Amino acid sequence: MDGNAPERQPAPSHRIDRPAWQTAPVVLASPHSGRDYRAEFVSASRLDLATLRRSEDSYVDELFAFAPDIGAPLLAALFPRAFIDPNREAYELDPTMFEGTLPSFANVASNRVAAGLGTVARVVASGDEIYGTKLRFDDVARDIEIYYRPYHAALQSLIEATRERFGHCVLIDCHSMPSTGAVIERDAGVNRVDIVLGDAYGASCAPVVTNAAEQAFRDLGYAVARNAPYSGGFTTRHYGRPHAGTHALQIEINRRLYMDEATYDRRPYFATLSRDLRSVVTALAEIEGAALAPAA
Repeated sequence: MDGNAPERQPAPSHRIDRPAWQTAPVVLASPHSGRDYRAEFVSASRLDLATLRRSEDSYVDELFAFAPDIGAPLLAALFPRAFIDPNREAYELDPTMFEGTLPSFANVASNRVAAGLGTVARVVASGDEIYGTKLRFDDVARDIEIYYRPYHAALQSLIEATRERFGHCVLIDCHSMPSTGAVIERDAGVNRVDIVLGDAYGASCAPVVTNAAEQAFRDLGYAVARNAPYSGGFTTRHYGRPHAGTHALQIEINRRLYMDEATYDRRPYFATLSRDLRSVVTALAEIEGAALAPAA
């Protein structure tokens, strides 16, 4: 994001893994598993690649790669969260990170900005500052148009197509979380449960969706919590419109279940967890449509 850097060639912002024919009223999205750390971004950071990856939901797109096999599309961001976070408003920005004054439409006062985790993050999950110099707003605005906007356009299109075909849509926003609360979070140092379900305290989906997910996970032996420490980010709250037939649920998976958090190596339980996630998503796809239809 250096204004003196040479012109960058845009990389794809996302990929969509589609079934040959969509048979499930479900859309899966993985906004934080992107691993395309472009050289100019890494060089602009004061951190090495291993530290930048602390903010990454590593391999979540792979855990949910079964989606086309059960008749559902999977959208995955390819750019990393430390670069642009698609689970934020488009312009949720920290003014202290920028040269000059930000435009009036920027949201500079959210709790996420205060924590250093806006659309362009100030820190990674460990609390380390990402940049050593100020950013130019024009550079960030360009990156938002190249990466953030196409991701959300694709997500909106998938939701609308699903709702048109089935009368409703269950959006599953797929995430992972550190096994203990990070230093910048309210539960710093606390060991976390296996799964956290976020439904914005009941606002983003019908109760039957969260109930079905929790029961399916518990039946498989996982410890589950709701809305703490994560109740759902921008995606869940923006797209979740139960009265209109779109039900959004955020699923946070404890990373200790499937990876070594220090080395990023996948653990042997990876395949079992993916199989169990398939069972949970299948259960959500089989919820009676009448319970999820738009309000009359």
